[in-house]
Amino acid sequence: MRPFTDSTDLVQDGEALAERMRRDGYLFLRGLMPADAIRDLQRQIGVIALDAGWLRRDAPVDQAIADQDGFCVDPDPTYLATLRQINRLEDYHRLKHHPALIGLFERMLGGEILPHPRVLMRNIFPAREDFTTKAHQDYPNVQGTTEVYTAWMPLIDCPMETGPLQVAEGTHTGEVYDFDIGTGAGGIEITNGFQDRWVSGPFSVGDVLIFHSLLVHKGVPNRGHHLRMSMDVRYQRADLPFNPDNANADGQPLAWEDIYAGWRSDALQYYWRKLPLIEAAFDPRWFDKRDDRAFALAEAGDARAKSVLQRIVARDSDPAKRNRAQALLDAL
Repeated sequence: MRPFTDSTDLVQDGEALAERMRRDGYLFLRGLMPADAIRDLQRQIGVIALDAGWLRRDAPVDQAIADQDGFCVDPDPTYLATLRQINRLEDYHRLKHHPALIGLFERMLGGEILPHPRVLMRNIFPAREDFTTKAHQDYPNVQGTTEVYTAWMPLIDCPMETGPLQVAEGTHTGEVYDFDIGTGAGGIEITNGFQDRWVSGPFSVGDVLIFHSLLVHKGVPNRGHHLRMSMDVRYQRADLPFNPDNANADGQPLAWEDIYAGWRSDALQYYWRKLPLIEAAFDPRWFDKRDDRAFALAEAGDARAKSVLQRIVARDSDPAKRNRAQALLDAL
């Protein structure tokens, strides 16, 4: 696997950043974020993860040594219950407004920036390679405009053995690739191999990987001892279409009133409602395809459908569909 192209030297040059993004579909930036702020947030999340049984109690939380007895994955109900606790942390949401990130996107995109309200936390246990995030694109989940960019930030040092992200360079210039169901993000997996395009590398706390919504990416298997803790935050120009589903908190049901209840400041609360956003309805065709495939497999007794069925139960707005998924889960 080839190493990332390092774009750190372009941070202050918006035109060069945009050109590199157009060419490769990603930017790898060393030390973009202050390491102290990342480590402080990791400790806050680590306390919650420790209480959930995800971390070893005989090691400091900032070491993030995984406890395999606490293994669970999104969208297991036990995982989502802990995710909702993390989602209430003020600093967890404040981080996406950091000037280092906002300034970079302003320079690269040339306009007012909308950080998506939804923040996604990833907690990847080691020695569970079947649950490594599969190859996928973010656009079917995010929508609105294709010009949405994910900033992926590890909360701990992430050498290759801990399972950072890898991206398929240059795969952002087309449409949505065909996919099957999978156990990773969104419950989908792109099976095209992209054999010669994968790039990756080790991360230190403060490093950030930014990539286009159509860029194919996946996890590197976590073969170490740490819980790979990372965050996804997403950005777009505020004057481009926005899918309002991105204003829902991750791990629903969880209202913003619940999230904000313990915050010290209200300065960043409901910030997106103050902007004249152009809303674009969610197109369900990719999720309909995923769900139809999962229902067919489950009715045939195929346990590969389990992860998608759990996602339907946890997140779908249609009660009949949720009930059907739950009945099939019970049968499996």
